[in-house]
Amino acid sequence: MTWLKEVIGTEKAIIAMCHLLPLPGDPYFDKEKGMDYVVEMARKDLHALQDGGVDAIMFSNEFSLPYLTDVKTETVVAMARIIGELKSEIKVPFGVNVLWDAKKSLDLAAATGATFVREIFTGVYASDFGTWNTNVGETIRHQYRIGAENVKLLFNIVPEAARYLADRSIESIAKSTVFNNRPDALCVSGLTAGAQTDSQLLKKVKDIVPDTVLFANTGVRLSNLEEQLSVADGAVTGTTFKYDGKFENHVDIVRVKEFMNKVKEFRNSL
Repeated sequence: MTWLKEVIGTEKAIIAMCHLLPLPGDPYFDKEKGMDYVVEMARKDLHALQDGGVDAIMFSNEFSLPYLTDVKTETVVAMARIIGELKSEIKVPFGVNVLWDAKKSLDLAAATGATFVREIFTGVYASDFGTWNTNVGETIRHQYRIGAENVKLLFNIVPEAARYLADRSIESIAKSTVFNNRPDALCVSGLTAGAQTDSQLLKKVKDIVPDTVLFANTGVRLSNLEEQLSVADGAVTGTTFKYDGKFENHVDIVRVKEFMNKVKEFRNSL
């Protein structure tokens, strides 16, 4: 049994993404509708996900495109406001992801009471956002300084829109990441949000670090969930829950219920 049962309530857990609209300071923030509209749209998606039966929710500034690796204060403050206003309505465990800034993700988790954080904690990458560096030792020390040591850390070791600068296999990255950093979970992704995670890649990672929780981080849908969850310990899911399965749309509760019913059938078959 993994920590998923204790923290989220089930093995083969489905963490659903609550994608936030552009926030103040973002290029596409709607100044006329303002933050009240952003909060209401987040509330709408939150309830659709919860009522659809997901196991946990992760709030992310998904539409803060193009993303920063040193996120501005106004973004974190806006996210804290949203989660603060919705806190009494959140009925499942929740986490946060401030794209793409590990320290500020932890700051937000500490401020809101989030249970877990997903981020890029390790590695150096060539990415759409420029050269992308990390400092995991400083980040973990920051986690302890702010009293967030109980927040579970989901390490994304195959970040979207980026490639490891060193010529290393996924097996060596997974093994050394676990040895050096003791992550609570590893996340393996496709190229972009909604892109299917390579099942063979998932298997390679699980085989090399069998005792570490592994998430399929993108692209799990009705047509492949059995294949993906046969290897992975859970999935982080966003796009497939949207109307017409489109990244930019809001959550469709019908799609959520259909997906989660199939997940429950799969769990019962184990």
